[in-house]
Amino acid sequence: MTTISWESGTIAVRDVPDASVLPPSCRWDERTRCHRAEAVDYADVVMALHRLKLPYDDQARRYAELPSGLVVHREPRPYQDAALRAWQRSRGRGVVVLPTGAGKSWLACMAIEDKKRSALIVAPTLDLVRQWYDLLRASFGQPVGIVGGGEHRVEALTVTTYDSAYIHMEHFGNRFGLVVFDEVHHLPGAAYTTAARMCLAPYRLGLSATPERTDGGHDRLDELVGPLVYRQHITELAGSYLSDYDVERITIDLSDEELLAYHTARAVYRDFVVGQGIRMSSPNGWGEFIMRSAGSEAGRAAMDGYLEQRRIAFAAPTKLRYVGHLLQRHRREKSIVFTANNATAYHLSRELLIPVITHQTKVSERSAILDGLRGDRFNAVATSKVLNEGVDVPSASVAIIVSGSGSVREHVQRLGRVLRKQEDKRAVLYELISGGTSEQYTSERRNEHRAYKGDEEPDADG
Repeated sequence: MTTISWESGTIAVRDVPDASVLPPSCRWDERTRCHRAEAVDYADVVMALHRLKLPYDDQARRYAELPSGLVVHREPRPYQDAALRAWQRSRGRGVVVLPTGAGKSWLACMAIEDKKRSALIVAPTLDLVRQWYDLLRASFGQPVGIVGGGEHRVEALTVTTYDSAYIHMEHFGNRFGLVVFDEVHHLPGAAYTTAARMCLAPYRLGLSATPERTDGGHDRLDELVGPLVYRQHITELAGSYLSDYDVERITIDLSDEELLAYHTARAVYRDFVVGQGIRMSSPNGWGEFIMRSAGSEAGRAAMDGYLEQRRIAFAAPTKLRYVGHLLQRHRREKSIVFTANNATAYHLSRELLIPVITHQTKVSERSAILDGLRGDRFNAVATSKVLNEGVDVPSASVAIIVSGSGSVREHVQRLGRVLRKQEDKRAVLYELISGGTSEQYTSERRNEHRAYKGDEEPDADG
């Protein structure tokens, strides 16, 4: 009889009477004298055997039906129900795109309830692991495992980080029938792709507000997770299921002294880049600049100039004074102040006397600050990129972008942090741009998204 077995992130198929029935992904392995495929192809192999009614002994799968389903029941929102149906029609494989705050995690709970199979949730940060752990434990009323952050406990419902999934998937990748990739745009990275390929789960769900990647890696999601099966935009849900919101782009004229210092520093940097023939817009431009700048006094001066012009554009006193003005204007609301780097976040914290969260902030301190923001202790918090994903502060209604990258995803994520629905809440995102600096170009790049345009305009992704 044909047997299917699990071997360290791959599946081995032995004693097949006619190998031509197997899918192309299943190839002959001369070393072990069997046909072998990546674990991600498990469903295709099983379906091929089913179609021809060939008997087989499945020794690969170690997942089972969940001992119990949801103990918490909520009426799904219409778009959640539509997304689940679209995923079901795609044989339980696919990517769902919903804005931050629209209930992607509850959709995942609906998918787990639908398939009633052991499920693995893969999330990018420990903050999100904690949120998933709390949600699953409360929603399903059964033990929930955690792999990552110093813990290693595998249960029928388990949450892990992408990093830990890469390390451990070859050991437990056959123990889950459903895998959910939260913030699935992280998945196409080389290491994380390997984790997806070593997972046997026939059912797969990817969740993201912004799945597109600038490197085109999102094209690989089709084979790793499944096709894009459902999408809703912020503009389509605002008002009904997300808070209504306004976006204000504010250009701040720097003082003459600040502008002079900016252009002086930038000239040193640009003269070196042009003189060396470095194209900063090319994929390896930044790496080439770092390498060449380390080799001479002129190069080190160029790097100093680059850092100085960024510091001025990101955190000029004129700009920071306006942040203080906005916090005073919204002193009765909850605000999150976003920066491009830790140095600016700490500077804002010192100048404006507000707490700060960066990747250096300990988990316990981060939790205490967020609890204070949710309650009455704090009205604002400064952060760099660490809160782009994973923070849940429904009462926050003001986002102030002091500085950031040109990434559309980052911009949409930051808007999403203040869109969770609350009664009579209207959110606002302020984008502060230092006039006469490269921030104006950066702002134009990151605003190429439907959320920042009128409804009649096309999406950046077509």
